[in-house]
Amino acid sequence: MSPLDIKQPPSARANHREAAGLEARRTVQAPPVLKGQDGEGSLQVHLDPETQIEGAKVFSVYGKGGIGKSTTSSNLSAAFAKMGKRVLQIGCDPKHDSTFTLTGKLQPTVIDILKSVDFHAEELRPEDFVTIGWGGVHCVEAGGPPAGTGCGGYVVGQTVKLLKQHHMLEETDVVIFDVLGDVVCGGFAAPLQHADRAVIVTANDFDSIYAMNRIIAAVQAKAANYKVRLAGCVANRSKDTDEVDRYCGKVGFNRIAHMPDFDAIRRSRLKKKTLFEMPDEDDIIAARAEYIRLAETLWRGTEPLAPAPMEDREIFELLGFD
Repeated sequence: MSPLDIKQPPSARANHREAAGLEARRTVQAPPVLKGQDGEGSLQVHLDPETQIEGAKVFSVYGKGGIGKSTTSSNLSAAFAKMGKRVLQIGCDPKHDSTFTLTGKLQPTVIDILKSVDFHAEELRPEDFVTIGWGGVHCVEAGGPPAGTGCGGYVVGQTVKLLKQHHMLEETDVVIFDVLGDVVCGGFAAPLQHADRAVIVTANDFDSIYAMNRIIAAVQAKAANYKVRLAGCVANRSKDTDEVDRYCGKVGFNRIAHMPDFDAIRRSRLKKKTLFEMPDEDDIIAARAEYIRLAETLWRGTEPLAPAPMEDREIFELLGFD
């Protein structure tokens, strides 16, 4: 506290500090630079070099909330396992329900487990936070911060760091991030910093395609400084794909799979099983084959797409109805 402050009453000292702060703000020579390393206007969470995933092919699955990302991710993990690949699936949702069809149960989250040991990761063993699911898929639920607090990017970073500390990524062929809802902030876009390809799950309707357009923009922003590129989209729970295909043709995107609206897929979630554990019904066999085809497509490698996302009004004009 300065001598001037000591001689003044509290209210006067407060006014003096406020005036000093105003004067300091007036002397700023230039506005703050908001152009971050992750894209124009970005203030996103940057990748910690210690969390770099090496050796495995990494895929991030995005899409509108409730569109079927966890169902897609889990069946895709099972399909990779059927191909003989060593798979790790990381759920990035506070609901921690990404992997329950692979394990048959809800797992505790990495953040909850770390909290239980006061964030002393050295006290943990892999079996404390990794569950072996169907087909040998390693299942992890990163979880998320409490509602209204924290950052999803921190949660993802801590999870990957923990996996690396316990050497869980050294013998992994495929890593799948199942990411919460739309890309709403830099934190939830954090898995894109690790991914080779981003896969978008959509449906043949306006809302899903609108969300997909926003996700494309987010991936493109990350692609400016990271290796991630768009692989394509999966039309999920859709009898037809005409609207998805029309949008893709307009922006230069690809549909790489189509999952019809089979009731068997809904029933598999209720039974806490992937399609690969369900009885050999015609619909289930057809859906399994499509997931295997998608896994083979991703494993071979997809063309690095660079679509041009549309302005909001353009999507309304393309897909809207009078």
